[in-house]
Amino acid sequence: MEKTVTEAIAYRRSTRVYKDENIDTEKVKNCLVNASLAPTSSNLQLWEFYHITDKNKLKKLAEACFNQSAAKTANQLVVVVARKDLWRKRAKANLAFLEKVYDKDDLSERDQKRKKMATNYYSKLIPTIYTDFLGIFGYIKYFAFQIVGLFKPIYRQVRQSDMRIVAHKSAGLAAQNFMTSMAAIGYDTCPMEGSDTLRVKQILDLPRGAEINMVIGCGIRDEKGIYGLRFRVPFNEVYFEV
Repeated sequence: MEKTVTEAIAYRRSTRVYKDENIDTEKVKNCLVNASLAPTSSNLQLWEFYHITDKNKLKKLAEACFNQSAAKTANQLVVVVARKDLWRKRAKANLAFLEKVYDKDDLSERDQKRKKMATNYYSKLIPTIYTDFLGIFGYIKYFAFQIVGLFKPIYRQVRQSDMRIVAHKSAGLAAQNFMTSMAAIGYDTCPMEGSDTLRVKQILDLPRGAEINMVIGCGIRDEKGIYGLRFRVPFNEVYFEV
């Protein structure tokens, strides 16, 4: 029986050691489907998920993760990749979707406005925000937007570094969807930032523009794989009602 969302969140712990026990590849894949349904900035979905089950690849990736137990004992691995470089392709996919959705002769005035607004967003605003050349355009846009921001609210994260952060934030949301989904079916995970990301990219034959967001170990927890009780700072130190 699957856990509720609250139960799954409470159950999920970063598991450092896994049992020598296989997990169902299709179930893990279904959890990655849930990952792909995560919220994402501008619906650009600038992510990819690499589900590793091949023993040789698992061994190489464990070495690239410094042979930490969470990678070395994992039954499977998932590598979450941020793909800011795919923004043009994803914007075109959104435009094609909009054309299909609004492909009607009797569109209401409201739907016509929505179509125009969404089409302008992906064909004009997204290119304005994401287009850059050696970071130069980004800084020009940044200073221009700061000036406009003196007079009205405006989006300010327009540098190349800002857009990388945006892509990684979306990838992180997807990773959390995945890990919560795994916990709901009794599977365990461990998100790892500790890796030689260049070697990970080489092992997976990823293009230059791809960036490793995290490597996630997957399996069934060994009793010694949970390192102590969960610690969180008091909730009243991080919660503010305004």
